[in-house]
Amino acid sequence: MTLATDPVPLLRDLFDAALRAADPATVVPRFLPPAPRGRTVVVGAGKAAASMARAVEDHWPGPLEGLVVTRYGHGVPCSRIRVVEASHPMPDEAGTRAAAEILDMVRGLGPDDLVLCLVSGGGSALLGLPAGGITLADKRALTSDLLRSGATIGEINTVRKHLSAIKGGRLAQAAAPARLVALAISDVPNDDPAVIASGPTVPDPTTYADARAVLAKYGISPPAAIAARLDAAADETPKPGDAVFANTSFTLIATPQMALDAAAERARAAGITPIVLGDAIEGEARDVALVHAAIARQVQRRGQPLPAPAVLLSGGETTVTVRGKGRGGRNVEFLLALAVALEGQPGIHALAGDTDGIDGTEDNAGAILRPDSVARARAAGVEARAALGNNDGYGFFSTLGDLVRTGPTLTNVNDFRAILVVPPS
Repeated sequence: MTLATDPVPLLRDLFDAALRAADPATVVPRFLPPAPRGRTVVVGAGKAAASMARAVEDHWPGPLEGLVVTRYGHGVPCSRIRVVEASHPMPDEAGTRAAAEILDMVRGLGPDDLVLCLVSGGGSALLGLPAGGITLADKRALTSDLLRSGATIGEINTVRKHLSAIKGGRLAQAAAPARLVALAISDVPNDDPAVIASGPTVPDPTTYADARAVLAKYGISPPAAIAARLDAAADETPKPGDAVFANTSFTLIATPQMALDAAAERARAAGITPIVLGDAIEGEARDVALVHAAIARQVQRRGQPLPAPAVLLSGGETTVTVRGKGRGGRNVEFLLALAVALEGQPGIHALAGDTDGIDGTEDNAGAILRPDSVARARAAGVEARAALGNNDGYGFFSTLGDLVRTGPTLTNVNDFRAILVVPPS
């Protein structure tokens, strides 16, 4: 394989290296705590929760019990920890029941007992247990509006925490005075423990007023029961310094930066200079694409900040304000906008994908962009600008046969982007 003839295998290799760096089977065992004198109860939620639970079972020296909830299709067999599958990104009854069972399991434990909490991206939707007075239908309606609004994950989770019986530190509140150890795989910009899965085991610095401000910012009118709860602000989440956190710890075991570092190392081994633009990039996917396109052109034309061949690497979580009726997640939206911005620039290929294997709600992790993608699509009767206007990145790359499908990866360190820049021939 040479870059001049086929750069796509290198892009896939970089993506695979990022995934390996966040594999629970590798990272979980290094961070397991000592076994307690009392019981060990394993709980958790997220797209990586089942694979994390399996890693615990494979390396735990004593008895244990527990329950974790993961997305449909992301379960793995466990013998002592029950695995429940539920809906993501929209909460459902299965996630609601699982969250209630988790709370029941940790209540009544003592200081000699251990609660091992396995946290990963997706946990916010999967722990779909509404606070008192709110129905699951209310939460689903508001979640739909938030996901379509363009709000950041931090803003969305600020609202979620104040409508939940388990998030925003309330799981730690229920588990006290047992020792609680949380192991987390981060999927959020800046790796904020209070944002990952809406922080069920850590203090919540946000307030009901902050939640109301998010809805006001995006012009969202919530169901009446939710509006009433946010206005009453009667049962605030536990804050920093609260005694319920006296016997808790939180450890990040895999992060977006670790994944980017692994991809950068693999690029160097292939003789390509990596340029890591950041692990916490947010904003509209199409706006982020414009900036990435400008940097790629600067590398190719000016040799700045480094000359080609080079690969631009970035992570984080972009957003998509949905205005069209097409299919697609934020990664194919990014790539489609990048295609429009680059206008077929020779020597630039790209891959963008969600490290959980699912871009939005589709069956692909992401896609591959080639210099001739726009021309090939036009020949097939698909115009890139029109597809972007309809938020139809999935349809665009499906037409080309350039979707990247991995299936569930059983981990999640958010989006991965790699733009390979070589001198045009």
